[in-house]
Amino acid sequence: MEREPRADSEAAPAAPALFAWGANSYGQLGLGHKEDVLLPQQLNDFCKPECVRMITGGGGHSAIVTDGGGLFVCGLNKDGQLGLGHTEDVLYFTLCKSLLGCPVQQVACGWDFTIILTENGQVLSCGSNSFGQLGVPHGPRRCVVPQAIELLREKVACVAAGLRHALAATVSGIVFQWGTGLASSGRRSCPGQTLPLFLTAREPSRVTGLENCKAICVLAGSDHSASLTDAGELYVWGSNKHGQLATQAAFLPMPQKIEAHCFQNEKVTAIWSGWTHLVAQTETSKLFTWGRADYGQLGRKLESHDGWKGEKQDSVFPSSRPQNSPPSALHCLTGATEVSCGSEHNLAVIGGVCHSWGWNEHGMCGDGTEVNVWAPKPVQFLQSASGLLVGCGAGHSLALCQLPAHLALGQSPRVTYSPMDATEDTESQEAMDRGRNKERQSETSAQSHSDGPRNGGL
Repeated sequence: MEREPRADSEAAPAAPALFAWGANSYGQLGLGHKEDVLLPQQLNDFCKPECVRMITGGGGHSAIVTDGGGLFVCGLNKDGQLGLGHTEDVLYFTLCKSLLGCPVQQVACGWDFTIILTENGQVLSCGSNSFGQLGVPHGPRRCVVPQAIELLREKVACVAAGLRHALAATVSGIVFQWGTGLASSGRRSCPGQTLPLFLTAREPSRVTGLENCKAICVLAGSDHSASLTDAGELYVWGSNKHGQLATQAAFLPMPQKIEAHCFQNEKVTAIWSGWTHLVAQTETSKLFTWGRADYGQLGRKLESHDGWKGEKQDSVFPSSRPQNSPPSALHCLTGATEVSCGSEHNLAVIGGVCHSWGWNEHGMCGDGTEVNVWAPKPVQFLQSASGLLVGCGAGHSLALCQLPAHLALGQSPRVTYSPMDATEDTESQEAMDRGRNKERQSETSAQSHSDGPRNGGL
């Protein structure tokens, strides 16, 4: 996108500035501490923000790609997901030196692993490999330095990382998937049925059912996958527990196209995914959302038959969980130039203004509160700045903004943060899940993380 400074008759605007807010239990905001931040705080020490090309995040870590192909990382690193050669958490954005001389094109952060796409089309991975999500079938349970996925022999154009699985789309339009993250829900939903190899493989396996189309983009949620074709068609597969696949089936073992009428018969031009909801932009710049809605992640009130009372704006849990919420246009987001999805929250830039909505327990919506945001609203603290890029981790947010000249010379107000009473039990994600989903009647299984860890897990 165009990131040149805007002309100003009175004074030349300053270089862009990077802001971070939300969950910070592991230093994923790059601010040098581990306390949650409820309002955007500027990263004054980050080198040359005007060169930032991409921002993204995972369960507890963040990654930034620069125009020169450099990769800067910070946050949770207990499985080596930062690729720095060790397993200590990192509180400031740090250059991944092992990739020097190997320019990075794109990064996808999973829950506890990282997938890296280089400018020459090679894919590398680091972090946890407990579910085969690194694409190295006989490798160790974790890797602390990015290693090439040798079995991906074709040049890759796009990568994606979910909770425990990953995908790649090649330049020729073929989709590969690896990691066993979708297998358990598939077996539960399709008893007696043999699942396709790509749902159970610990190495890149071609996704069948897409032979007659060319993929240009892939994405992953906690328990689902999707692919966008060059014809503007969106294919989805995996779990449909929250209606994120826009179908009546509980699980789709094979890719299925979401019919064009769901998008007002327009072609889809871009897609994003949270853990259990999706966002798509069409050829006329309309933005559609669908899937799980009980934290406001769809940015709209559902009809009463969808199963919850939208008027209870301050309620963490609705009266009952929606089973299906088909794609619907969010008119207030038409024309968005940037979009990013966290696990259950979202950021978008419309008319240069950064907006947020969804889950807000750790302040990831940047409004100074911990109350869920049920409709997109401007991030007030950034309203005097022009949004350029946005990126989300599971429970945190980052934005690259063009500051007005009078605020860029050290005169911007100091942003205060409010420490959260977050648990530090990083080993018990089941307990975190129970804290998030109080309506559950029994302890979550290892595959229940699709509902998204909370509190100390971020």
